[in-house]
Amino acid sequence: MTGEHVLSVAQLSMQFGGIRALHDVSLSVQRHSITALIGPNGAGKTTLFNCLTGFYRASGGSIRLYTRDRPTDVLQVLGEPFRPGDFVRPRQFASRLWFKLFGGAHRVNRAGLARTFQNIRLFREMSVLENLLVAQHLWLNRNLLAGVFDTPGFRRAEEQALAQAFYWLELVDLVDCANRLAGELSYGQQRRLEIARAMCTRPQLLCLDEPAAGLNPAETAALGAIIRTLRETHDLSVLLIEHDMGMVMGISDHIVVLDHGEVIAAGAPAAIRNDPKVIAAYLGADEEEPA
Repeated sequence: MTGEHVLSVAQLSMQFGGIRALHDVSLSVQRHSITALIGPNGAGKTTLFNCLTGFYRASGGSIRLYTRDRPTDVLQVLGEPFRPGDFVRPRQFASRLWFKLFGGAHRVNRAGLARTFQNIRLFREMSVLENLLVAQHLWLNRNLLAGVFDTPGFRRAEEQALAQAFYWLELVDLVDCANRLAGELSYGQQRRLEIARAMCTRPQLLCLDEPAAGLNPAETAALGAIIRTLRETHDLSVLLIEHDMGMVMGISDHIVVLDHGEVIAAGAPAAIRNDPKVIAAYLGADEEEPA
């Protein structure tokens, strides 16, 4: 399994009170592949992303990452969910809250998984370059004395961070915008910057949440080319949520379809395109047809 897949999800479930958002979801992402997660609005795609990336802790099932040096059990990394009794035990509550704020999603990222968001979340009042430098905080020299005395090791780490930032800016065609505020960029440029920032964390699995949303056809085509380049020239696998079916069918190796929190189909683009269940989920089934 470790040699074939970078991500394995088995029988994942997620409930919000009495609402079942995910039910027995199982899927895998093959190493160095582009896998698309599609489905109608409200199917549970972003909820699944939030479970994978540590923003939610799934109610049941398993998520395993085969990145870095050893497999990572994401649910174990996130720790146990809060229970009603925790709130009356201050020490236990404080311990779990500290872990949730500073240990959960950060540890998933450190394990080799990064993501972008459906709603762009850049540091708008920082420059484009600063957004990429901040993303490298795990790899920078954070020794206070080294910074105060400007040691050779500290300067070397800074130079490496700058080189890494400009490398990704060049790949997403934003070098000329390096010193502009992120909030001043066009919508399409901000989408590309968010991908560059995610890549600065050195992921092995990149999760993209509707990266083509709001882009025109030319920008969507350019984005598809960037995603293919990331897969082909870097040690990277990609899992993306996307509603642009032209882009999905054009760049994906494998497609997983969700509907009402359940996987209804999975396979190659050609098979998914003609799957009756997928067509019914998007277009609706004839009421006169038998169930």
